[in-house]
Amino acid sequence: MSVFPKISLRAKVEEYLRATFKNDELLTALGAVEAERKYESLLNNLSHPPAFTTVRVNTHLASVDDVRGLLSEEIHKQYTSLPVPVLRHPKLPDILLIPVIGPRKDVQKLTNEVIVGAQCGNAVLRGAHVYTPGIISASKFMKAGDTVSVYSDIEGKCKRGAKEFLGSKVFIGNGISELSRNEIFNSTGPLKGMGIKMTEPIYLSPSFDKMLSSYLFLQNLPSSVVSYVLNPQPGQRILDMCAAPGGKTTHLATLMCDEGEVIALDKTAEKVKKIKQNAALLKLNCIKAFCYDGTKALAIGKGEDRQEGPPFLPESFDRILLDAPCSGMGQRPNMVYSWSLKEVTSYQPLQRKLFRVAVQLLKPGGILVYSTCTITLSENEEQVAWALESFPCLQLQSQEPHIGGEGMMGAGLSPEQLKKLQRFDPSEAVLQGMDFNSLQEFRYEDLISMANKDCIGFFIAKFIKVP
Repeated sequence: MSVFPKISLRAKVEEYLRATFKNDELLTALGAVEAERKYESLLNNLSHPPAFTTVRVNTHLASVDDVRGLLSEEIHKQYTSLPVPVLRHPKLPDILLIPVIGPRKDVQKLTNEVIVGAQCGNAVLRGAHVYTPGIISASKFMKAGDTVSVYSDIEGKCKRGAKEFLGSKVFIGNGISELSRNEIFNSTGPLKGMGIKMTEPIYLSPSFDKMLSSYLFLQNLPSSVVSYVLNPQPGQRILDMCAAPGGKTTHLATLMCDEGEVIALDKTAEKVKKIKQNAALLKLNCIKAFCYDGTKALAIGKGEDRQEGPPFLPESFDRILLDAPCSGMGQRPNMVYSWSLKEVTSYQPLQRKLFRVAVQLLKPGGILVYSTCTITLSENEEQVAWALESFPCLQLQSQEPHIGGEGMMGAGLSPEQLKKLQRFDPSEAVLQGMDFNSLQEFRYEDLISMANKDCIGFFIAKFIKVP
């Protein structure tokens, strides 16, 4: 059920992506018609939100059942007691799933309009309210307390402060304005806080604004799988090389029962601050975050004592997570992807720099997990093929749990190797749409299957360093 236009890409990026999903290996295996169908499904599904909101319970502070009960109460308040279940994932013990209701066909467009930026619009489609910095335009006489229709400026052509916008825009729901037009655009300084409280979004997801913040962490389902695949053990020394904002870092620490050491690196000071804030909020003490470039994390000289902070001596870590910087083309919803082909293809060299350092920092017998939130072949399967050729000490490992599909053809990997990879492919999702009535007709098994497939695009590879 398509509601929004398929994702808009620059011409060269679209050509590049089409070549990826219609490479020779895939065309031989699937045929031209099926390969084209899957590619068009991918473009369409990327512009729509996933079918479920996924949250991770902080089991360091509370049990999953207790938090599930509290969350159910909060959601029933938001949805005025309408029947929306909170499901436990059968293979991810600390993960809860809330079905997203929509697209809703009964939301009427209003005369008063507010235009928001594309990124703000994406957030609204996943349950957020509109915060004032995201507002670009508002109707001429809009006052605080007015009910307004909210549109996403998917092409970025609306001028700030415009009183009317007739360009390309997508309706994402209705809400109540917290400020007047004059307060928004004639303020002497930057405004913060909520601008529009969404009351009738096209896709209904729970708002987690200040809700159970020490007990829950919003995290896409594939991002939660990564920590289980790495499988950190209490007492181990773990490195999260590109850690911000700390979702996987805090998950690793929780799975280790806060026993051991999780070193988190990021080269941006504000992001490191966010990691520390999240660790403190979740009351995790084994995390040590440093503002440091992961490509320089290997100490060149020898040292006798193990260092607490970077750079580190070779073979310093039991397990390493390299959730690499990437082109981010798997994120959903995303109606417009504005990056150039040069930007998209710039990540492969950086990922390899980080990978080289990771291999040297890993102890013999240690585990390295590589992941991205993108769908390109060059940043995923091609990187695996390069790693296996470049580092004879690495062996590809099977993953547990294995919830996504196998790797994509086109990088020269064998069928056995592809089965050991985990690719979450949005083209596999079937956009069914869900309302309160149809939700009651789904079996639990069907809902879990839908959650596993209808999520963001993601990739995971697991290696062991043989002695």
